[in-house]
Amino acid sequence: MIRILILMSNTGGGHRASAQALQAAFRVRHGQAFRVDIVDLWSEHTPWPLNRLPKSYKFLANDTPRLYKLVFEMSEKPELIAPIMDVVARFAERDIARAIHHYRPDLIISVHPLMQEVPLRVLQRMGRDVPVVTVITDLGTIHPTWFHPGVALCFVPTEAAYWQAVRQGLSPQQVRQHGLPIRLEFGGPPRPREHLRPALGLHADLPNVLLVGGGEGMGPVAKIAQALAAELAAGGAPAAQMTVICGHNARLRAKLCDRRWPVPTTIRGYVDNMWDWMAASDCVITKAGPGTIAEALACGLPIMLSGYLLGQEEGNVAYVLKHRVGAYADDPQRVAATVGRWFGAERDRLAEMAQRARAIGMADAALKIADDIATLAMDTADAARMPLEAASLGR
Repeated sequence: MIRILILMSNTGGGHRASAQALQAAFRVRHGQAFRVDIVDLWSEHTPWPLNRLPKSYKFLANDTPRLYKLVFEMSEKPELIAPIMDVVARFAERDIARAIHHYRPDLIISVHPLMQEVPLRVLQRMGRDVPVVTVITDLGTIHPTWFHPGVALCFVPTEAAYWQAVRQGLSPQQVRQHGLPIRLEFGGPPRPREHLRPALGLHADLPNVLLVGGGEGMGPVAKIAQALAAELAAGGAPAAQMTVICGHNARLRAKLCDRRWPVPTTIRGYVDNMWDWMAASDCVITKAGPGTIAEALACGLPIMLSGYLLGQEEGNVAYVLKHRVGAYADDPQRVAATVGRWFGAERDRLAEMAQRARAIGMADAALKIADDIATLAMDTADAARMPLEAASLGR
């Protein structure tokens, strides 16, 4: 059995989701031939204060976004980040080495921009020749720390990211473009909407607008929902129904459930079948998280972006607009007005966006990435066995 260790960090839900998608892809493609473990390296295998980094990220990103943008942009400068990574590697070396000894990986996959430099340095100091592979889980804005010339392979989501990797010093042979890995269920054949909607408690004959706030239900979800419901009801008969996914935000869910809505409205908390909700919908309203965008494209959903994380997600907005698969507005009234037109005078545009979205969606990215990594891992294992077999024959 070949052991693979996926390194991630809970700085946003997308890294874990991509890691789990890859883990599932290995299971589907290769069964018991591979053992794939996922670890949050910073939280579980580094000393204080490094193990507090994920919580610091949430504070910076959600409560002080402009400070987060400053930190993000400063960290793009190699002359600043390189000495910091060296200090971190030396400080955390013992704990990370202990984790590597525990899992004994034959190959390491990084799905986080800060999981290249430090593990590679620790492996070098340990004298371990373990190939490291990067799977980029951002979409439009790719931080330079994603690109490390010491990795065996680097998987990128877009052509623009491919050329960025080459400019950052990776060879074309190191770079593979398969898309952003999402859960395999997004690539399955969708059930007909007229059957799926009633199974989810929705009206079978009404279009559905899906409003999501991520796993934590962040952003002005309540204001958008109120403005959207009023817009969809403005013509008398509802132009569409509305579904709001609140994630783990119980307060938001309770607040929305207490309201009376002028159009059919479904409120849910955290759901573990987002692919069904997307398949039952005609468009999605979301902030510009790369995972949700990739999932929506795989489902052929037009995307109404309602916000983005400064610095990190700005390029995702440009990606959606460039490919003409959605729109952007950060004011709830403008969000509602735009979506309202999609179900009125601009219905043809909605259909065109859906067609373009499905054309660029890459639902099978996780499977393709897993196949390439499996080939690398098996080739590495064969190469390691050859000297042992030669020595045995020479006795």
